[in-house]
Amino acid sequence: MAKLTSGEVAERLKRLPGWEPRENAIAKRFRFKEFMDGIRFVNRVAEIAEAADHHPDILINYTRITFTCSTHSEGGVTEKDFKLARQIEDAAGTAGGIL
Repeated sequence: MAKLTSGEVAERLKRLPGWEPRENAIAKRFRFKEFMDGIRFVNRVAEIAEAADHHPDILINYTRITFTCSTHSEGGVTEKDFKLARQIEDAAGTAGGIL
């Protein structure tokens, strides 16, 4: 899958509120009411990522969870990252405890 240009990334990010460009990646931070709400969300996303065989970097800071998506084999952001980000957003829509 081909790496997207910075312009293509910027255009696609318009359809993913809260997601931001990072160096060779896209990322979003989610906040939760309680630590375990965030952990349950991480577990839900882990199942999605495993099924897709495309895994985000996950940073857990108490009630703040940051997902960073990049296609390392392509050296940047591809459509696979946007597909995973949309799936993370869908999971967030059903997650409890999001602030």
